[in-house]
Parts: sequence; C-alpha cells; structure tokens
Amino acid sequence: MRTPTARAAAVVAALGLAATGCAGGGGTSAGGGRGTVTIAVSADPGSLDPLNALSSTAIFMNGFGYARLVQLGADGTLVGGVAERWTAGLTSATFTIRQGVTCQDGSPLTAEDVAAEYNHIGDPRNASPMLGLSVPFTAKATADPAARTVTVKTARPSPFILQMANLLPLVCRKNLADTKALSRTTAASGPYRLTEAVPSDHYTYVKRPDVTWTPGGADMSAAPDKVVFKVVTNESTAANLLMSGQVNLVQLNGSDRQRLEAARVAHQGIRTVIGQWLFNEAPGHATGDPAVRRALVTALDLAQVGSVASGGRNVAPTNLGETAPTPCPQDSVTGNVPGHDPARAAADLTAAGWARSGGQWTKDGKPLQLTVTYPTTLGPRVTAAVELAAQQWTAFGVKVATKTVTPATVTTVMGSDGWDVAWQPIVVNLPDQLVRFYDGPRLPKGSNFGGIDNPDYRRLSGQAMAKLGTAGCPLWTQAESALVKRLDVVPFATSEETYYGKGVTFRLDGAGPLPHTLRRTAG
Repeated sequence: MRTPTARAAAVVAALGLAATGCAGGGGTSAGGGRGTVTIAVSADPGSLDPLNALSSTAIFMNGFGYARLVQLGADGTLVGGVAERWTAGLTSATFTIRQGVTCQDGSPLTAEDVAAEYNHIGDPRNASPMLGLSVPFTAKATADPAARTVTVKTARPSPFILQMANLLPLVCRKNLADTKALSRTTAASGPYRLTEAVPSDHYTYVKRPDVTWTPGGADMSAAPDKVVFKVVTNESTAANLLMSGQVNLVQLNGSDRQRLEAARVAHQGIRTVIGQWLFNEAPGHATGDPAVRRALVTALDLAQVGSVASGGRNVAPTNLGETAPTPCPQDSVTGNVPGHDPARAAADLTAAGWARSGGQWTKDGKPLQLTVTYPTTLGPRVTAAVELAAQQWTAFGVKVATKTVTPATVTTVMGSDGWDVAWQPIVVNLPDQLVRFYDGPRLPKGSNFGGIDNPDYRRLSGQAMAKLGTAGCPLWTQAESALVKRLDVVPFATSEETYYGKGVTFRLDGAGPLPHTLRRTAG
C-alpha cells in the first residue's frame, strides 16, 4: 500500500476510514483499587508512532502513553494537562508548561520540546497527518525556557488553536528525529509506558510513578497499575470474554449489545455520524442541480435507511460530524432535511425538465443515472443500507450502480468524476476542519470532493474564522445549516458505539475511555 501524503492521510482520517471519531459519553471515574484492567480492541493498532498513527485503535492506545497540553472536558471546556495556563488570539497561542513533567526515561519535557514538536509537524516536508488536525497550517513555535512558555503563531486565523492542542500527543525532542522508532514502543510523556507488544495479540502498559500532569490534576494513585489491550477481532468472542471476566472493557457495535444489556452489564454509549450523503456538483453531473438533489433525498425513506445502517438504533444527527465533546454543540441539521415524499420528488424533477417514461426519468434523451460510492470499512449494515437506498431510487425511476471505496482508493475515486453520490460521513473534531471538505478546490489541489460552491457557507464560515473559539459557534452553526438546506450535504444517521465494562468505571471522549478516569472496581 502506498504511503499517503499528509493531506491524503488527514483526508482518510476525516472520512472515517482510518481514525474513527466517536461522540462523547457520560460517566465518572469514581471507584478505587488498582490492579490490572484488560481492554478488548477489535484490531491491531499497526504503528503506534504518535505523530503518524491514524488507526482508531492506535489513537486510543496512544492516549495512555502520551500527555496533552490541554484536555477538553465533558462540557467542551478546556482543562489543563501539561500546560498549567494558556492564552490565545486568532493567530497565536501561548502555553505555560508545568514544572516536573518528564518522559519515561526521566528526561524533562520542556517548552523547547513542545515548540520543536509543533515545528516538526508544521513543516510540510515531514508529511505528518497531524498537520491541520492537531497543529494549525502555517504554525511556527518558539520557546522561552526561563518562562517555561511555548508561543505558537500562524499566518492565518486559527480560531480553535487551543482546542487543537487537545489532539497533540507530546513527545520529547530527541524522539522527533525518528518517530517511526516508536511504532512498537513508547517514549511516554503520559501516565503509562508500553512494556510488551505482541502484534495481533496483546499490548501491555504499566503505570508510571508520580505522574501529576493529568487533565485537571486527576489523582492517578487509584488508577490501574497495568492496562492490557487484548486484540479480539470477533465481537461475539469479545462479549463472551467480558461475561467470563477475562476482559474488563469492550466496545461493541453489533447484536451482542442486546445480550449484555439484558445481563445488566454497565455501559456508556457514544454516537458518531455514520450516514451522510455527499453529492458531486461538478459540471456534467445531474446532482449539480439543487432540484435533482432535493428529488433524490425526498425519494428516499431516510429513516428506514438510517435504521438499517445503525442496527435499529438510529438517532438523527444534529451536526455535520464534529465529535463530542465539541466546542460548538448547537444543532445545524434539524428541520433542514426534507422528509420522505416521492410525490414531491417527482414534481421537483418534472419542474426541472425531467420526464418519466417506462419507469425511467430522462432529460434531453439521457437517463437519470447515479454511481453511488460507499466505504467498505463501515461494515455490513452500511452495505445493506446502501443497497436499500439503491432499491428505493431504482423504484423511483433512477438507474443506480454502486461502487466501494477503501482507504487506499478513496482519494482517487472521490477526486475523479466517476461518482455522483457518496455515502460519506466526514468526521472531524472542530467545525473549522470541515471547511476544506465543503469549500475551495477539489482534489488534488484541495479536498472539496463534491465541488461544492455554496456562497452562504463561504460567507458564514469566513465570518466564523474571524471569531476566537466558542465566540464563533453561532456562525459555524449557520454555515453548516446553509450546506444542509441546499442539500450539498445530507446527514441522516448516527451509530451508537457502546462501551461495556465489568469491574471498571471510566469516562469517554472522542477516542474512547480516558486513561485518567479509568478505575478498577469489584465485579
């Protein structure tokens, strides 16, 4: 498989093909006891290189090994981690580094180390997929060792520069020369260090002593002394291991959830957008016409399609894919997606110059036909949902062909003219990270797959970029609503990914259970 460029890798992550984002859940870290916690993970993490790993398993596991400057709390507000205080403007942020922070070899993690990491990722020549995700484009950092401060400056507005720091795993400067050496080990700045790595079987992390720079100063004395990640690729097997006490924590998406819930196993649910239509609006595609998009959407029973995709647990989305905790939780979707109405769909097509004859819609002698793409990585339920949508469109009089995409082919396919409609949830952490997908040039110069040209979105997102942090949330919400109202993007389904635990308590964020909240209990 070819090595992706920084842009392509970040695109793959946002498309949910590599790093799956999850919405935040509730729960507390009450409880005591240390001991060992065993967590079942559904796939081997691959490389654990903290500056390049994009698989969801690797991101989850790296949260145990690497500290962050700040952490987003359950309500979306920032709490301190390695940074004890911070200030920010639209084009700069300054973090004051706590005294006493160390890497696992005992060397101090300094302001100079943090600045070096920002500059390493910010240099496009290093092709880090973290650029644009945890480090703003154009970022350059300087350190003041005496003041223990790191100042990050950008050449253009970066309204969520503080929140992005929540996504940056910190490494000591000496490790930047060869981060690939960390693919099967850690240079831990966080509460745990990797002591054993057996690919496709298990990974063992041991708690570091005296780590005090946890989010909000959380006390790690009662945290597990050891955390073992056990690779279990079959969900039913993972559920059986949980019930028998061989693992303490599993994340399930399928039918095994019902039997665990019937057994009253404690659980927390998290949600992420799993169903979202994106239309190709480039010249030569019928889907460039708003009337055609509206007809295609209203011809579908989206509630039924979403139910199939989510295993009967669909809850309508309220945003375009920002994972919780998000700084902008306002609803941009409700009321903006038209309901199921085939008669209205037919009227819209007729008004746009299409005619139905012999069960097929045509215009100027050409049939209305669609190539619909969908990712194989979202599993069999999404495949079944795409097939159902294709059946409904076919019954309505549209010719439909389906095409799968993989992490290796997604940028090639989506950057071509070989598709009309994509089942393509785009998962990000912050609203400004959506702009490149819904405005600007298409691939290879940009990431606007659908060639969307929505003046209201451009205007409102531009105004939002001039507001720092949550001050811009009303504008970001309006900008997203502009996309949904024009049916450039149609989110319609979320999937509940549920964590089940026996003998543990924890709290969730977008990557999974937070290390500083994990506690062993009786049971």
